[in-house]
Amino acid sequence: MTARLRAFAAGLELYALSLFGLLCLGPVLVVFTPGLLLGLVFLIPGPMVAVRRLTGLVRRRTRDLAGIEVRSPYAPEPPPPQPQADGWYRRDRQLFKRAWWPRMADRIDWVLGDNATWRDLGWMFLAPIGALPGVLPLVLPAAALWVAASAQLPDAAIGSLVAVTALAGLALAPSGLRSSARFHRRLLGGRVLRSDVHDVQADHRVRRWVGKASSPVVRLALLLLTSAIAIPVFVATVAALVLGYGLGLIFLVPWGQADLRWLADWRRSLAQWSGVSIPSPYRPLPPLVQRPDGMYRVGKNLYKTPRWALWTQRFYWVQTDPATWRELVWRGSDPIVGGLIAGVPVLLVVYGIWGQILPRIVHFFVGESPANFWYGTFIGHPAAAIPGGLALAALGVAIAPAALRLHGRWSRLLLKPSGDTALAQRVEQLTLSRADASDAAARELRRIERDLHDGPQARLVALGLRLGTIEALIDTDPAAAKEHTVQTQEAAAHALRELREVVRGIHPPVLAERGLADAVRALALDSPLTVTVDIDLQVRLPEPIEAAAYFSVAEALGNAAKHARARTVAVRLDLLPAGGADPAANGDVLRMIVRDDGRGGADPANGSGLRGLARRLGIFDGTVTLSSPPGGPTELIMELPCASSSPRTSTSSGRD
Repeated sequence: MTARLRAFAAGLELYALSLFGLLCLGPVLVVFTPGLLLGLVFLIPGPMVAVRRLTGLVRRRTRDLAGIEVRSPYAPEPPPPQPQADGWYRRDRQLFKRAWWPRMADRIDWVLGDNATWRDLGWMFLAPIGALPGVLPLVLPAAALWVAASAQLPDAAIGSLVAVTALAGLALAPSGLRSSARFHRRLLGGRVLRSDVHDVQADHRVRRWVGKASSPVVRLALLLLTSAIAIPVFVATVAALVLGYGLGLIFLVPWGQADLRWLADWRRSLAQWSGVSIPSPYRPLPPLVQRPDGMYRVGKNLYKTPRWALWTQRFYWVQTDPATWRELVWRGSDPIVGGLIAGVPVLLVVYGIWGQILPRIVHFFVGESPANFWYGTFIGHPAAAIPGGLALAALGVAIAPAALRLHGRWSRLLLKPSGDTALAQRVEQLTLSRADASDAAARELRRIERDLHDGPQARLVALGLRLGTIEALIDTDPAAAKEHTVQTQEAAAHALRELREVVRGIHPPVLAERGLADAVRALALDSPLTVTVDIDLQVRLPEPIEAAAYFSVAEALGNAAKHARARTVAVRLDLLPAGGADPAANGDVLRMIVRDDGRGGADPANGSGLRGLARRLGIFDGTVTLSSPPGGPTELIMELPCASSSPRTSTSSGRD
């Protein structure tokens, strides 16, 4: 009993400190607000530093009373500014005669830039609630008394209930003290909001569940916003068409139809949340061609200057594009159809949560629950709102994934390219791919010619000269002829090695004989870096696919060695099943991931190697995705569609 009473006293002391922190929060905000809003920034550091004395006292008492250590998370205070040789103090690009303002500015940056400052304010606001377990012997009887009085129970029953809950609270006092101490540790010294502490539980199951459950609802809420924005956009488009065709303000038509496409583009970019990929459906703007007589022709009209020719061409382009009118239908119908699909789960969740709050607001102001309250009442109180609101919110969370998928199909229905547009885009893409393939073949042919000319051809010429020398010396100086014979043999071997290198650049023998998996492993062995290979490839791919994949991985490893200053590289190859995230896709996809620990900062705009990778894979409709923040790491994801694959003949057997 003594230990429980001691725990109760300790919890009471910690709770008193929590209440004192809440009382101090008001004056702190009174000083803090004008400091930020009125520019009186010199008022800021003082209260913040004073608060740290209070939180420091809470840390010490938590350690002494509950035995739980709460570390101090503050960043060290910056040193006082030092004068320069001329006696002035420098801060950034300004000079000051006195050290007062540079020191004050450093303290302001120090206080406001430290996450621990905001944690202290959060603790002052939340501690009276979070520390309640520490005073369970007071909280439980008070709660029992409130419920019993509300239910109008007899006095004897109220007294018995209060006595029982008081004893229960006293029995739970040690556990409550530990819970209260953990709350103080969590806010004042734990991982919350700490950007400079590695969170070892980043994949915590509760966080993972909350993220998985809330993600579809949040995404639907944003999609609902796009449906709401579609209303004024549709009104503006219709107004532009009416004014353009009805009143002759024809210049408004392209604005209303083409310049408001941003909303549809935004929806297409968000459609990936539902696992649906919607490419751009617009036909490309045809180029403006100048006639030999200097005139510009658009349809049946000729223009002297390109200004009106371009405007007329854009006008016709917008009007004749089927995607323009399909998008107009989407703008008008999406607030109803898309809004309904996205709105139902969101409103269920919002209304369910609001149902938890609204009865308490009404009860606070009215004093008693209305008889016809939405969720009903329980023993005179709106307690029925709790299960009712939770059920509505749970229903909204449950149907959100299906609604998200349905919303993606709806968006795809009107925003995807039509058959003719898709065919035209495909033809244009194939034309560009053919041009890239032709350029790549020409460059490869020139490289082979240059390698043969500079390497094996020169060796073979030298070999012929050495044979002539041997023929001349074999009768007069056999010893010299013998020496030349040895040198000729070495030159022949050297020429043979160079020929093999040239052949390897065309199509590596290991790739042809043992497949992509073993060829990539051979690349890893030849790399100067430490390369780990993880391959899940059970089949042989078509020969062009294997060659493109092999040289892409080789290029990525070469970039990591030459430019990234990496030490280790991880290569992973997977053959994804047909379809994947996009049901419209056909055939397998070879995914190649090359990740290095280099300095990062790779930019395709500045690196010809990355552009070459994109061109090489673009011939096969492949894609390249680069993630390379400054400081690294760099992750290169290359995906290559595989139309077919043959039964396995490679020696690759799963993972290395």
